[in-house]
Amino acid sequence: MRYVAVGDSFTEGVGDELGDGAVRGWADLVAGGLAAATEGPVAYANLAVRGRLLEPIATEQVPAALALDPAPTLLTFNGGGNDIMRPGVDPRRLLELTEQAVRRVVDAGVRLVLISGADPSGRLPFGRTMRRRAAQLTDALEELAARHEVTFVNAFADTELHRAAYWSPDRLHLGSAGHRRVASLVLAALDHDVAAAAVDPAPDAPRRALAEARYYREHVLPWVGRHLRGRSSGDARTGKHLDWVDVTPVPVDAAPLA
Repeated sequence: MRYVAVGDSFTEGVGDELGDGAVRGWADLVAGGLAAATEGPVAYANLAVRGRLLEPIATEQVPAALALDPAPTLLTFNGGGNDIMRPGVDPRRLLELTEQAVRRVVDAGVRLVLISGADPSGRLPFGRTMRRRAAQLTDALEELAARHEVTFVNAFADTELHRAAYWSPDRLHLGSAGHRRVASLVLAALDHDVAAAAVDPAPDAPRRALAEARYYREHVLPWVGRHLRGRSSGDARTGKHLDWVDVTPVPVDAAPLA
């Protein structure tokens, strides 16, 4: 099996940082889970880059993934999360780009898993607008996946992931527990016997004014500043595994939380 992942920060693994500063994320966990569950070696590549819009994911990362030698047998695709945070986004264009990518992967004979991003909107500024756009895109993606008979993982609709315990301090990216849960959802969709990972069901802690002010200072204002300057957190970055790497078998429920 040769598994390649394309996408943005969600697929790169931002929010699931290890002790040495490297990011892991759900795609890494899926690769380890596949190696643990299947007979024979698993090779893995991850071309995702934080901050990427859907167009370069569809038109640059997908062709690069399909050009790997030897060719992939499995590809996961996610994108559009950065687009829906921008004013004037065209949902029809996002769907067109995704369908072009889906057709390209299917025509290449590669198994495709289409994944919707999880829903962070409950604790974000302008969250209602983001949620409305993301819900519309997710519904369209589910229909697209059915039409092309590809596997669809609807992380957006997973209500367990709405809880704060699954998210990193910036509230935009999943934390280690969130990435583990998404990995288990993907592996289950690939017909592996994996229970959906979950954390302690304790209620979310109430928000405090001082903590909210610190959150805006440390996370929201820097994000706004970058976008006003036309910059991205992914500028000058490349995917973390641009070619095949061998995977160590690690069941998702055995992978330590960062």
